[in-house]
Amino acid sequence: MIDREGLAEFLRRRRESLQPEDVGLSRGPRRRTGGLRREEVAALCHMSTDYYARLERGTGPQPSEQMVASIAQGLHLSLDERDHVFRLAGHNPPTRGASSEHISPGLLRILDRLSDTPAEIVTELGETLRQSPMGVALLGDARLREGPARSLGYRWFTDPQTRTPYPPDEQRMLSRVYASGLRELITVRGPESRPAYLADLLIAQSPEFRELWDSHEVGVRPPEVKRFHHPEVGALELSCQTLLDPEQSHRLLVYTAAPGSESYDKLQLLSVIGSQSLR
Repeated sequence: MIDREGLAEFLRRRRESLQPEDVGLSRGPRRRTGGLRREEVAALCHMSTDYYARLERGTGPQPSEQMVASIAQGLHLSLDERDHVFRLAGHNPPTRGASSEHISPGLLRILDRLSDTPAEIVTELGETLRQSPMGVALLGDARLREGPARSLGYRWFTDPQTRTPYPPDEQRMLSRVYASGLRELITVRGPESRPAYLADLLIAQSPEFRELWDSHEVGVRPPEVKRFHHPEVGALELSCQTLLDPEQSHRLLVYTAAPGSESYDKLQLLSVIGSQSLR
């Protein structure tokens, strides 16, 4: 059963305890009180202000599990807080671990401060959960992808367009990286896991993947410097720094270029044009 009063009080307290800077928002000169406004939280949770306000007043409908998950992420809740708000809303909390898509508040705080740097948070299957604005400009908008195609490894073997930004002389090696990484994940997660399901799909759909899968190769790692060809700024050579959340197996990937390099200048141009096309 939903605890409307408890849910309303919890949401209100969490909103009031958050500052704009905590969620990547600008404070602005006219803000007189601490905490976030309801409309700001509603935008972070991808819902209408009226719907969120009714939840805080205890007069709204029981939110769905998907809606509660969006609220938990928008309010930057910890896993314990996420589980608590699920129970207040009358639902069982989602499982924790590698299958969870709830991003830790720590990773979100870091990503929110990387507005001028390409960055993304991904699952162990290469599913992008959140991107910085520059991450969208460099890699495309991950929100447009659904189902297995959310995984970069799946797209790599099933959608030829995925390979377009990568140098032809590296593509075979990257195929080995994805096949090897998926085999290692299945060893860790088991034959009934999501990695195993993804491998079954690829075995059925990709002759190249089947060939690599039959080689039983493990331990193949990507190059330290990633090479891309962006349609607007051209060739880029970027280093990729990784921060791991071991509890959720999420990775924050940050793409940087050496100061003074041609790629550095191109990233500055990309920060100006964003995801627009100049053509």
